[in-house]
Amino acid sequence: MSIEIVVGINWGDEGKGRMVDYLAQDADYVVRYQGGNNAGHTVVNEQGVFKLHLIPSGIFNPNTTNVLGPGTVIDLAALDQEIRDLSESGIDTSNIKVSDRATICFPFHAMEDTWEEERLSDNGQTPYGSTRRGIAPVYGDRVIKKGIQLGELCFPDYLRTRVEKLVAWKRQVARDLYKQEPPFTFEAIWQWLNTYGNPIKDRICDTTVLLEQAAQENKKILCEAQLGALRDVQYGIYPYTTSSCSLSAFASIGSGLFGYAPTSVIGVMKAFSTCVGEGPFVTEILDQAQAGALRETAHEYGAATGRPRRIGHFDALASTYGVQVQAVTEVAITKLDTLTGRDTLLICTHYEYQGKPVYRFPITAMLEHCRPVYKAMPGWQEDISNVRHFQNLPPAAQAYVLEIEHLIGRPIRYVSVGARREALIDRSKT
Repeated sequence: MSIEIVVGINWGDEGKGRMVDYLAQDADYVVRYQGGNNAGHTVVNEQGVFKLHLIPSGIFNPNTTNVLGPGTVIDLAALDQEIRDLSESGIDTSNIKVSDRATICFPFHAMEDTWEEERLSDNGQTPYGSTRRGIAPVYGDRVIKKGIQLGELCFPDYLRTRVEKLVAWKRQVARDLYKQEPPFTFEAIWQWLNTYGNPIKDRICDTTVLLEQAAQENKKILCEAQLGALRDVQYGIYPYTTSSCSLSAFASIGSGLFGYAPTSVIGVMKAFSTCVGEGPFVTEILDQAQAGALRETAHEYGAATGRPRRIGHFDALASTYGVQVQAVTEVAITKLDTLTGRDTLLICTHYEYQGKPVYRFPITAMLEHCRPVYKAMPGWQEDISNVRHFQNLPPAAQAYVLEIEHLIGRPIRYVSVGARREALIDRSKT
């Protein structure tokens, strides 16, 4: 039996989908254990280019069971559309299971999300940079015990009573807090539930039973996180975070598999830094021409929203923190190939705050005023997209990876030199 957890080390968008797709080729189960459809995992393989938002990235292995765990929040319409899109592309979707304890994300959650972002902006405050998919409101409902579980779809009388109360409350929130005439009614929400809920009833199960049996049968289980350590609601750049725990420590809770220690935790990070949304980003490249050039080369646009990502130099201090809070055992570095052609590369080794060095990633109140301290490294000009052995990389590319490895204090096992599944160097095999 093995339990591997794939997590983000930074702000999300690190390339976790491409790594899960690679690792899932011999996995029996792949489990998404937190988050909703507010972010995307881009996968490029022999079957095409796919942007996944809810469905685990193991979907391309027909022998893998893909699970949405109890820690997730699920927009039923989005899940239905994603299943349809994959099916139309010839992908077998019969192997998708959904936890009965996952929470339903309703259309009014997205409305509430949007209203809150607009309220902040209208009052001269900085919005959180939400994707406006309803993730914060639905997690908020779960915490204050108003959320609706997926398993309630199988108990229509019970469900109807709960949804009636929830909709009445949400209509009051719309009017009293956001001064909006509610554009939804119970009847419309009930119809939405039936339209998109009924088709997935056969997929609903107790994931603890499912995964416990898998563990006892010595199966390979791969747990897939959404976003990264710096977007974690507890340890990220709060309040510019997601609303769930994106750490590896949450995998057992968010998947429903208890009492089994992970075999490994694979932390994913880019060869440079990117950030979508608001919040402090110390190594951001402010020269728009320079940032824009790398953005275009690396195709740095949000998979869920299409928003251009903010571009920065590699931040070793933030990455070291991410490695620590994720309890990473080995690292995958992605998009090294996109740095080809640059004469000099900068690595942020630490920060300065009020003229003093900072060697520990701080909380947001301090982070807002930190400045980066860089080490310059030589770049390379050679195309490395076809390299499959680390020693065949240009010396400057090897030195860049090894310097990052030294700074973050964890072995970099995987080096991605392209988007396709096979464009990967596994240093354990060279």
